[in-house]
Amino acid sequence: MHNDINHNLLDGWDTFYMLFLFSTQKKKQQYMDIRKMLEAHQLLAEFNYEVTQLDKGYTDKVLHINISDNTCKIKDVPPVMKEKFIGGKGYGLKLLWDATKPDTRWDDPENEIVISAGPVAGITQYSGTGKSLVVTLSPASNSVTDSNAGGYFGPFVKFSGFDAIEIQGKAKSDVIIVIDGTKGTVRIEEAPQEPLDSHVLSEILTEMYADSEESKHNVSVITTGMAAEHSWVGMMNFSFFDKKKNRVRLKQAGRGGTGTVLRNKKVKAIVCKIPGVKGNLNNVVDLEAIMERGKRFNKEIRDLDDVQCQMRTKGTAHLMEIMNDYDLLPTKNYKYGSHPDAYKIDSEVWKSRFRQGTPDGCWIGCNMACAKAVDPYIVKTGPYAGENVLVDGPEYENAAGLGSNCGIFDPDYIIEANFYCDTYGMDTISWSTMMAFIMECYEAGVLNKERTGGLELNFGNGDAAIELLHQVARGEGFGKIAGMGIRKMKEYFVREYGADPNFLQDIGMENKGLEYSEYVSKESLAQQGGFAMTNKGPQHDEAWLIFMDMVNNQIPTFEAKAEALHYFPMFRTWFGLVGLCKLPWNDVEPANNAETDEPAKVPEHVDNYVTIYKAVTGRDFDKKRLIEDSERVYNFQRVFNLRRGYGTRKYDAQPFRAAGPVTLEEYESRAERYDKQLKEQVGFDPAGKSTEEKQKALRAYRENRYEQLLDAVYKRRGWNRNGVPKIEFLQKIGMDFPEVIEVVAPYQE
Repeated sequence: MHNDINHNLLDGWDTFYMLFLFSTQKKKQQYMDIRKMLEAHQLLAEFNYEVTQLDKGYTDKVLHINISDNTCKIKDVPPVMKEKFIGGKGYGLKLLWDATKPDTRWDDPENEIVISAGPVAGITQYSGTGKSLVVTLSPASNSVTDSNAGGYFGPFVKFSGFDAIEIQGKAKSDVIIVIDGTKGTVRIEEAPQEPLDSHVLSEILTEMYADSEESKHNVSVITTGMAAEHSWVGMMNFSFFDKKKNRVRLKQAGRGGTGTVLRNKKVKAIVCKIPGVKGNLNNVVDLEAIMERGKRFNKEIRDLDDVQCQMRTKGTAHLMEIMNDYDLLPTKNYKYGSHPDAYKIDSEVWKSRFRQGTPDGCWIGCNMACAKAVDPYIVKTGPYAGENVLVDGPEYENAAGLGSNCGIFDPDYIIEANFYCDTYGMDTISWSTMMAFIMECYEAGVLNKERTGGLELNFGNGDAAIELLHQVARGEGFGKIAGMGIRKMKEYFVREYGADPNFLQDIGMENKGLEYSEYVSKESLAQQGGFAMTNKGPQHDEAWLIFMDMVNNQIPTFEAKAEALHYFPMFRTWFGLVGLCKLPWNDVEPANNAETDEPAKVPEHVDNYVTIYKAVTGRDFDKKRLIEDSERVYNFQRVFNLRRGYGTRKYDAQPFRAAGPVTLEEYESRAERYDKQLKEQVGFDPAGKSTEEKQKALRAYRENRYEQLLDAVYKRRGWNRNGVPKIEFLQKIGMDFPEVIEVVAPYQE
């Protein structure tokens, strides 16, 4: 039986939806279904609070929710935490460190999911200011992970009175957490009847908790899906209501298994509701300065986007043919960088499939409008076959990963797989790379039809690939093995099938337990470091240096590469501290950017960010301090890994497929290039040598180069040769807390 609080919710909900949902029989049934779900809710706990208004981008409050004992408390943010960790990922790392022990497992109740946006998040006068950061202990890496997401949830949490929320404990049954910033209440509700999958659940909860049809845009929901219960790479969807399309849209915190942790805690969803977005809710210091920079940037978008990246019509999928032309498009598990059929899934194809003519920003005021969607799409397979849905994306990563990396050049398959990854709560990047690994294992004889339960998982077989995705979501068949991720699949294939561990290590594109993003890094040593030297694993949000390194040859020496692998990861880290999306930084550039001293840094946009941060917070700030703020948090995360038993040189090793050709066919497909490199760079004459001999010589050279890169980068970052921050460097940057020094002290040389 529902309780008084839900009586009140039902009464208000009934009054409005009687008017709006009875216009058709289908809507009437929808109303009845949602009402039945709401009636089944049991209020487990309710916490009332006074909503703290933002001041200079902060409330200085953290909401802590423990779903083991259904308690809530509000914590003050200590001044030193605000100074050293800034917000966003920084707050997440600090709160998770304090909440866990070195041996806490990802599925222990004390593990937390921390969500924080940062001080700039939520302003609406500049593009790309709606990002949230999720921090938790990852099932894939057994260490700390972070993942960013668009959508409205992060800013809504701020407007509800909190700089961050911590979710700790494990519920006894499925629950929904409701943060109601309109009333100053937090509710934990048992929710037995709502379905899990994101595109359905997000719609239901938006309907359920919105005050009216016109106020759906004031509700944001975090969900995951069925696959998050049966895999180690589940992700979290952050919703926003698109008024132009009249649909709930989804943006993903995709990496590291965040959704798997959420479902392990038996959280079905987190809802945040606010009165609305208007005016200066962040109570910034200088709104006029932000507006001036916003107007300047919006003019760049209007004038230059169509002749630069075409983000407003193609989104990140504009990269498809560019990557193919430069031999960077992952094809058949990163064996190759291009394919003759790539035109079938190039950016013009996606432009024709995306619904055009409506704004596609995933936060209010974002004029980059790159959150493209296929709308409508009729689902062809699985439990939602025949349904008319909106599919968010494909982004470049999805089109390249689900498509070319699996040898599949069918846009309908890519859209279908993209939809199901999202609604099932499956990280599309990890799933793409996992699927490509499985397909190569199948073609290499590691797997066969008997081992896969009858699925012919060779490259190009989209029908088998989509069925395997459904199996993962159901927790059935070979899907139970596939859902473990590449690291655990390698172990399983060696143990159960007698596979060659060295071969699997070479072709299994993971590092630190996280699957690689969708770029071929073989010809860019800097990008190899940009992937494998990351704190959380090979995700492109730390450093994307391929064009600087491989195409433009701007960083030819180890020292230059090391400088780039210091500056760009630190600069990009800052976006995650303050609540910014990185795409407006360099996916449109001022017309004169190429004439500046450092065009790769887009100095005018860096100045925009410095100005905006000062205008929000009032803090004394410049581009030097921006890097310093990031250095503290970046090094803290490195030490966090060390505290977990990782964070040293051996964990920055890369699979050789990231550095060069593993198989004979790989070498021979680019033999002219590799032979020339052997002669000119290695001093090895390839004439008369077998492919095996040439491949061996090239491998030794490239592996040695990578070790030299590690030395150079560690030195530039203030770390020792084992990849551990030096105590004197931690003191210099102000990250010398006693608990940090205690962790690094045994590793000093």
